[in-house]
Amino acid sequence: MPLIMLFLDGFGLGSLDPQINPLARAEMPFVRELLEGEPLTRASVGDGIIRPGLVCLPTETTLKVAGLPQSATGQTVIFSGINVAKFCGRHINGFPTPTLCRILQEQNLFKRLNQAGRPAVFANVFTKEYFEAIRSSRWQHSVTTTAALGGGCRLLMTEDLAKGTGVYQDITNEQLQAKGYELPVMRPEVAADNLIRLAAQNEFTLFEYFQTDRCGHSQDWDLALELLERLDCFIKTLADRLAEFNLDLLIVSDHGNIEDLTVRTHTLNPVPSLALGHRAGEFAGIMT
Repeated sequence: MPLIMLFLDGFGLGSLDPQINPLARAEMPFVRELLEGEPLTRASVGDGIIRPGLVCLPTETTLKVAGLPQSATGQTVIFSGINVAKFCGRHINGFPTPTLCRILQEQNLFKRLNQAGRPAVFANVFTKEYFEAIRSSRWQHSVTTTAALGGGCRLLMTEDLAKGTGVYQDITNEQLQAKGYELPVMRPEVAADNLIRLAAQNEFTLFEYFQTDRCGHSQDWDLALELLERLDCFIKTLADRLAEFNLDLLIVSDHGNIEDLTVRTHTLNPVPSLALGHRAGEFAGIMT
């Protein structure tokens, strides 16, 4: 079952109020088409949507641990399958602790698949500056990068992106240009084509998009609407080409954030777990 997983950091199911929730205000024509004209909110998803080619279910993110859900524990759960928030007794923000790193290195989705001979890749593109910051301890690997490295994945670089392999974390390469890289600004549709081609050669392909979480923390309305429209184009292109390559698309998140711009923090809202493709129904049992 070749699969693309699109991980959207800080992407929850909020209210229908367009004064609070940019998902209720953004046009996002493809997502609204999936939801019969409605925006992606708690109300439109309800107890869940299951129909041929589409599953969309609300997923609780507190993991039965008091407090606001956080990235390190939420993401480790996604990529290890272990309720580490319950194991640690708390939600852990930001980067993985040594305990979480050990769990991710010992058992993660990339490792299980690659060891089983089912190629798994991390589609995000990295820069040389990133690794310089890691070597100097100015930066730390995220959960997703820790999992990918623990699973034996080769991390893609800007040289790969120049050849049409991989996607930079902002989708469009605008942030790479700001760093001085001579790479063209990429339309979301073209970036999605890059991801599709990579996914067609592998069993599991992950792309992580964390601009949604950053935007939620900044409470920037204009940026939120821009990012959501970009995502809509990106997802539509992926969805339109799934059948061509016998792929399915799974969209997940770790916690809410961008769906409520009245606060700078994460939220207690559920997140959408969404599957698209001709095998989408097979995910219903594991997404609840």
